[in-house]
Amino acid sequence: QTCALPISNAEELIDKVDVVDIVSSTVSHYHCAQKALRNSKHVFIEKPIAHSLEEARNIINLSNEANVKIQVGHAERFNPAFIAAKDVINQPLFLDSQRIVEFSESSIDTSVVLDLMIYDIDIILNIVKSSIKKISATGVNIINGNPDIVNARIEFDNGCVANLTASRLGTDNVKKTLIYQKDASISIDFLNEKTQILNVDGCNKEKVINLRKPITSSVDTIEKELLSFSDSILNDTIPQVTADDGFNALSVAHIILDKLKDSPHLINY
Repeated sequence: QTCALPISNAEELIDKVDVVDIVSSTVSHYHCAQKALRNSKHVFIEKPIAHSLEEARNIINLSNEANVKIQVGHAERFNPAFIAAKDVINQPLFLDSQRIVEFSESSIDTSVVLDLMIYDIDIILNIVKSSIKKISATGVNIINGNPDIVNARIEFDNGCVANLTASRLGTDNVKKTLIYQKDASISIDFLNEKTQILNVDGCNKEKVINLRKPITSSVDTIEKELLSFSDSILNDTIPQVTADDGFNALSVAHIILDKLKDSPHLINY
């Protein structure tokens, strides 16, 4: 449905629409989502799904009670570079993700884990088909009580290891994941929407190495994920990034945050 502006408050807006898109601050996600869900509205929530795990659980329960759909805004799932690589990814052995952005004062009031690293947590959980065995993390606080630079290591039961680094104090922007597996090395450049695949074919004595650079078309990932949510509502299918996906990524993020409390470089965290 469409409605004429102005709308004086959230309740009035929710009453006039079928779907609510929540792009407010993370701490207000639950407050906004529960209003929409209690009115049986479909909800798109920007990442992370909520500030706390309890809030995320409540959102999932409310959506089940209302029998409506939720999609979480992990936009990198719709990045053409990731889509070009996904069919090639098979039982990764090691992953190295770097998400480094230039400094902005608007982001210093939240943890870099929930602000940046959670994108890569979601990607890794999506492609590594195994339970988590161990998580360790360290961080550095430079500006205030929130960690500005964080490195995390996730070890999976199947032997795969993921190394993640997130920083909001970069001099350049870097958003890249390297994936190493038995038959290939895969580079996913989320920022520039480019993929490179180094394939290794043949036996030990005669190995053939081929470098492929799949052509990717630049797209608006935000528009693409919203269209996918629209399709899931209209066709009654499961959203591509479910509330459970959002909950799982948030769970790992909170484990990392807990591990950071023991980091000697963080003050007043």
